[in-house]
Amino acid sequence: MPYSQFKHVKISAITGVVPEDFINIDAEIKFYKNDVSLLERNKKILGLGKRHVIKEGTTTSDLVEDAALRLINKFGIDKDKIESLIVVSTSHDYLAPATACILQGRLGLNEECSCYDISGLGCTGYVYSLLNVFSLIESKAVKNCLLLCGDIPSIHSDCRNRRVNMLFGDAGTATFIEYSEQENPSWFYTGTKGILWDRIIAPASGWAFPVRKDIAEVEVVNNDNDVWHLWEDIIQGMEVFQFSMDIGPRSIKGLLKYASKTIDDIDFFAIHQANGQIVKTIGTHAHLPKEKYSADTFKNYANCSTASVATVILDKCKDKNLIFLCTFGGGLSFASAIIDFSETKNYGIEIFKPLRKNLTRQEQIDHWIKLYKGK
Repeated sequence: MPYSQFKHVKISAITGVVPEDFINIDAEIKFYKNDVSLLERNKKILGLGKRHVIKEGTTTSDLVEDAALRLINKFGIDKDKIESLIVVSTSHDYLAPATACILQGRLGLNEECSCYDISGLGCTGYVYSLLNVFSLIESKAVKNCLLLCGDIPSIHSDCRNRRVNMLFGDAGTATFIEYSEQENPSWFYTGTKGILWDRIIAPASGWAFPVRKDIAEVEVVNNDNDVWHLWEDIIQGMEVFQFSMDIGPRSIKGLLKYASKTIDDIDFFAIHQANGQIVKTIGTHAHLPKEKYSADTFKNYANCSTASVATVILDKCKDKNLIFLCTFGGGLSFASAIIDFSETKNYGIEIFKPLRKNLTRQEQIDHWIKLYKGK
């Protein structure tokens, strides 16, 4: 069943962080043949602005840990009473163990807190993870969940790849979700067009095609001088655009009908910030009033992948109650939800502050060799 409804779950609090460093698209005019008119045309079409990017060595776990601690402290969460911790990303620190297991230790949560990761969905990850958490809480498997959603897509591509790199920024978010004694209905719509699974993919990113010496120095350059390596993202832009144009308006229409709601009932439509053009086109095709959706979050933070729609909530919905979340992403998957945020403490987006000094690459090499040898 692609549609589902929950009645006793609430999002109690949400916050997010972005790295201090950022890149303004105006500083990258060299990639536009130093032609101001060409740069301005791209800015206008795609809605390009600035994107926050991590320093070398910063990980997804670093971002979401900072967001989690801010939420725990600001909202006054008792860490011993957190029953579930889920981390959602396409940039997990390791294929195994789960980043959630690492963060359970860092955050000092109860050992009986269930911890696991959700991965591979990209931009639909936040809504899919909400569906997962709402199911757990509605069934009373757990009373609450700390959901950490973050990504560092800025390092998923070479800066010389202008099909991809300028679209993505980094972010980490934390959401605390609880059982609601009072009825608090929410609605979800999810699905996948798996026949197009390879339209958004990093080929050498898992065990089907692992990185080995035979591809380590392979560098591919296309006719536009975009540079790509086999462990970096490929996005088939036109097909993804067409998929978005189909599923975005269809999801909005279908879920509104299922929930017996109209556009007038929704305070804001938080559309995945793939780029400004896609957001505006979906809004137009779905006949949404211009004041009820925005591409400004993309202009200010870029496409934050798994954390994209969460950044819209943090950036644009502090004074909104009933919010429609519309996402589409890897797989090709789609996920939408209508959720009441009237009781949610929205702490907005703040600047990430590192909590520790991470190891350099050489220090990591030395560390893992030492661990393997048992020294």
